[in-house]
Amino acid sequence: MTEGATQTTYKRGLDFWMVYVSNLVVDMLSVLDVMAVSTALPTIVGHLNGTDFIWVGSAFTVASTAIIPFVGDLVSGFGRKPVLLAFILIFAIGSAICGAAQNMNMLIAGRAIAGFGGGGCLSITEIIYADMVPLPERGKFQGIIASVWALGCAIGPPIGGALANSGAWRWLFYLNLPLCGLAFLLTTIFLRVHTPKFEVVSTAKRMDWIGITVIVGSTVSLLIALTWGGLRFPWSSGHVLAPLIIGGIGLVVFFVYEKIWSGHTVPSYLFTSRVTLSGYIGTFCHGIVTLGAIYYLPVYFQAVRDASPIGSGVDIFPLTLTIPVAAIISGGTVKSMKRYCPQNYIGWVACVIGFGVLSMITENSSRAQYIATQIPAGVGIGMIWVATQFPILAPLPVSNSAHALGFHIFLRRFAQSFGIAIGGTILQNVLLHDLPPSFVQTLPQGVEIAYAIIPSIPTLDPVFKDQVRHAFARATQLIWRVLLGVSAVGLLSCLLMKEVELRTDMDEKWGLQEREKNKEPSLETGKELHVADTASETN
Repeated sequence: MTEGATQTTYKRGLDFWMVYVSNLVVDMLSVLDVMAVSTALPTIVGHLNGTDFIWVGSAFTVASTAIIPFVGDLVSGFGRKPVLLAFILIFAIGSAICGAAQNMNMLIAGRAIAGFGGGGCLSITEIIYADMVPLPERGKFQGIIASVWALGCAIGPPIGGALANSGAWRWLFYLNLPLCGLAFLLTTIFLRVHTPKFEVVSTAKRMDWIGITVIVGSTVSLLIALTWGGLRFPWSSGHVLAPLIIGGIGLVVFFVYEKIWSGHTVPSYLFTSRVTLSGYIGTFCHGIVTLGAIYYLPVYFQAVRDASPIGSGVDIFPLTLTIPVAAIISGGTVKSMKRYCPQNYIGWVACVIGFGVLSMITENSSRAQYIATQIPAGVGIGMIWVATQFPILAPLPVSNSAHALGFHIFLRRFAQSFGIAIGGTILQNVLLHDLPPSFVQTLPQGVEIAYAIIPSIPTLDPVFKDQVRHAFARATQLIWRVLLGVSAVGLLSCLLMKEVELRTDMDEKWGLQEREKNKEPSLETGKELHVADTASETN
């Protein structure tokens, strides 16, 4: 606590819980949009007589990742509430356009608009959580958030498959509208926080336009390369190599610029604190392994075990139910032990073990085997989901939280795109190598052939069906081995980590305005929760 800081009491009343619920609704919207639409994509594109699977699936991801670097500056300059309301509205507009789409161009445009809204919402809700909850207590709340993600990832594909099979795919998007309305209403009523007086021109001048332009351009360039590679163009073609190289060079230029000239979009502690750096490396590795596991386990279930889309959602429950439990335990132990290094070490060791045993699963493995082997990976993913945020924020003053968390969300989202792309590339190449060319030529072009093959597997000749199942099993084995290597890198990042005392003060400038200057008992713990007045530290 800084000298001369005042003490105030943070009372978690109705406003706190309504804002928290509202943010959870927003998070669920974004997760369901990604997971449900991916399952229904072939049906949607076929209904609109289109062929461009790539951009329908990628427009949301590219747009949501590209907007995130703007968020830290936006919420600092214009305030949390108006920016969050704007992004909820943008997400609703994009969803409405997708639901009403009459052609592929309209659908892709709607996906991009929804992506901007969804990416902005995810970032701002994370920042609001940090505004409302002191760092030592944040773990248990992050565990609940992880459970929302896991639930969305589990029920998204079955919902998408069910609506697609019934011909009601437009409701995938229309159902977002009442939920957006609920989130908008709850945020408007209960999120009573400081909104700075601003002038658009002066606020815009303070934003890191050069850094943001470079990082957004580089990110989009890399995501385009990952989206095209192996699908629209070969990996060795100039169409893939050019954006891949440009994006890579752009990222290097961005970090050099932030280090030497700006330091605004990327927290300066990234370059000066090995603890913060370790948290960011762990976040990036976690994003890859999380979406890689959640996205491609259902592929194994449907292609190798003949599970239906709904059945694959049930089969992945050992992973998706373990993740939130492990996340809550991880966060709770951080609070009780006042340490976060053990949780990071244990989480990554569990991931290494989990992907190691998953890589031994074949087409002949029993149901008990592929159910049980998900649990270690779920434990590791859940623990790390919460644990990496502590080394990132512990060394930083609370006034840096918005930009630090904005970059944290950007890295996680960017890494999740990598996780999906890496798995898709492995699947594509193994299937192209193992399956007869005559069969591959009958499949639609411009889409990961895994998703074109899976619906037809139950009707294949038994001999050829076994060949297809073996190819899918071999491909998923290779995916788990790659994720094992990424987990090992995450474990090594812990060597940079050390314990830093967790700050209990919070930035008064952005807290809920239900705080009172007199001491009152916390509704949650029955104890007084003191918050240091750090408004003087705010940028």
